[in-house]
Amino acid sequence: MRKDITIVAEPRSSRGKNEARRLRVAGQTPAVLYGAGGESVPVAVVPKEINKILHSNTGHNTIFNLSVTGGETVPVMVVDWLNDPIKDNLLHVDLKRIDLTMRLRVKVPVHTSGEPKGVKLQGGLHELITREVEIECLPDDIPEQFVLDATELSIGESLRASQIPMTGSMKLLSNPEAVISHVVSMKAEEVVAAPDAVAAAPAAAEPEVAKKGKKEEEAAPADDKKKKK
Repeated sequence: MRKDITIVAEPRSSRGKNEARRLRVAGQTPAVLYGAGGESVPVAVVPKEINKILHSNTGHNTIFNLSVTGGETVPVMVVDWLNDPIKDNLLHVDLKRIDLTMRLRVKVPVHTSGEPKGVKLQGGLHELITREVEIECLPDDIPEQFVLDATELSIGESLRASQIPMTGSMKLLSNPEAVISHVVSMKAEEVVAAPDAVAAAPAAAEPEVAKKGKKEEEAAPADDKKKKK
């Protein structure tokens, strides 16, 4: 989705670990601008501004303007980024120029709305299986998300990718039979053993102990007789 946002980028004259470290100390993040038939240009951006894009509702599907100081101003998308695994700081960003007349392949989040009658009336469980689908469309037609109504789902029924409405230049690339969500029956846990199982179970070890004890008791008088002799 295209947004009216402009982020300023500073050109970089050199690359490498030392340069990247210097930029991060100065509060910037190294980035590369490429694509749409243009040259690859090393730049530096303010990480806070890129993070705002990544954490927005449209996330990495956001198309915004990048203004390179002393150079071009072009629509771009964040196509890749790297965070520090410990501090979670933004370490590097790949920015791709976007030709607004060319179709793009993007992944769009999928959500459901409403409580299925299979849950409300039949006591089933609603499970979300697929959380995003891939589509192809023009940059200006990229949706923020897809929302499917799940209120009519009964137990055993599902919503599939083919039911997602494609508007404008959108074309579904994901498998149309992919299950988005479904309603399944709740499985009761077996807490007590079945009566048949209890009846078929062998006698416990306790009678055997009692039987053994009885033999010992029967043997006792014989020992007493020997003592009396």
